[in-house]
Amino acid sequence: MQTTSKLMPALVPEGGGEATQYLTFSLADEVFAVGILVIKEIIQFGQLTTVPLMPGFIRGVINLRGAVVPVIDLYARFGRGAAVVGKRTCIVIIEVTQEGESHDIGIMVDAVSAVIDIPAEHIEPPPTFGSTVRTDFIAGMGKVNDAFVIILDVGRTFAVGELAELEAALAA
Repeated sequence: MQTTSKLMPALVPEGGGEATQYLTFSLADEVFAVGILVIKEIIQFGQLTTVPLMPGFIRGVINLRGAVVPVIDLYARFGRGAAVVGKRTCIVIIEVTQEGESHDIGIMVDAVSAVIDIPAEHIEPPPTFGSTVRTDFIAGMGKVNDAFVIILDVGRTFAVGELAELEAALAA
């Protein structure tokens, strides 16, 4: 199933084969994607509570139906400084499961674009150089309409060691 939004035209990969669905979103003029199986919901950007002594990429926390959810500023996570909040800025709530434990995390993005299908044969390995994102954060480069979508490796981008530090700080 493919959906589109007013924010981005339909992205239709050429060719057949087994396809995986991805949620695409933008940061500045780049398009990123994460597999839809980790997506819990998308919410409007709202009031964040800052927490002292958090890493620079933790923008703050939100109360999501009684649960404290950290919100990660992907600009800062990628070493680009703090993101500027715009009209279409939103928070994508993802569930990261590592070592048998599930964690909900919010990721702050400029705008959510579309859910697209990318066949496995249209996904290239991460580049070894020249990327604006650490290569260990990239699961692959999806070729869609003669352009590339950067597919994030959720497990590495939101590493369990940093999550543990974050949870310990939130509990304190």
